[in-house]
Amino acid sequence: MRPDVTVTWWGHATCTVEDSGTRVLTDPLFARRLAHLRRRRGAVPPPRAAAADAVLVSHLHADHLHVPSLARLAPGTRTLVPRGAARSVPGLRRLTHLRFTEVAPGDEVPVGDGVVVRVVPALHDGRRLPVGPRRSPALGYVVQGAARTYFAGDTGLFDAMAEEVGDVDVALLPVGGWGPFLGHGHLDPARAAEALARIAPRSAVPVHYGTYWPIGMDAVRPHEFHAPGDEFVRQAARRAPDVAVHRLAHGESVRPGAAR
Repeated sequence: MRPDVTVTWWGHATCTVEDSGTRVLTDPLFARRLAHLRRRRGAVPPPRAAAADAVLVSHLHADHLHVPSLARLAPGTRTLVPRGAARSVPGLRRLTHLRFTEVAPGDEVPVGDGVVVRVVPALHDGRRLPVGPRRSPALGYVVQGAARTYFAGDTGLFDAMAEEVGDVDVALLPVGGWGPFLGHGHLDPARAAEALARIAPRSAVPVHYGTYWPIGMDAVRPHEFHAPGDEFVRQAARRAPDVAVHRLAHGESVRPGAAR
């Protein structure tokens, strides 16, 4: 293990990856409530969660690109967003204190001393819903430093996933959602375990589950909120037994893997 590679899960798709002294924050969401969603598990991340050298935004959905949360970032923070984001989300134009870089699959962006972010595709609707044309891609990212850490954002399985992601040490995979049903372009625990088998990292951390739940739906298929993390651990043990899976509590950190 490399002691300078640490993953902290703050809830939903929000993680901090610390690699070689560089802090990379994914899809920051620091709200108690977002439209019809309410944070049901884990405290709202503390102010230190917003400390980052670079921020990665996977797609334009409001639970991944959350303008009020981005507003909490320090002036000058490098923020990678999907190409076309500024056109589709006018609120970004008010965040003049941030350094935005619009990216697409295939781009590589240095974000720290010895740390490069490689942009990879995702299979997901990248529009700013509920309105707007399909102007921006959904993305995943590989943070390359002492380790290679894949943040999948929101994605379904796709044929070229292993080829596009490449050789990685750690995978941060979405395993649930914020409602009782997951459709095309998402990973449930079984599909996430299949993705794990294809990618074959050393370690994995399940994310995007057990944090937000629609108001008034507490009694509707509640296991879909509570169970995905444990179910992913079970499915991964069967489909990808050589991968160490770390199911974190909200705010918990792990040093999950070493560079190959």
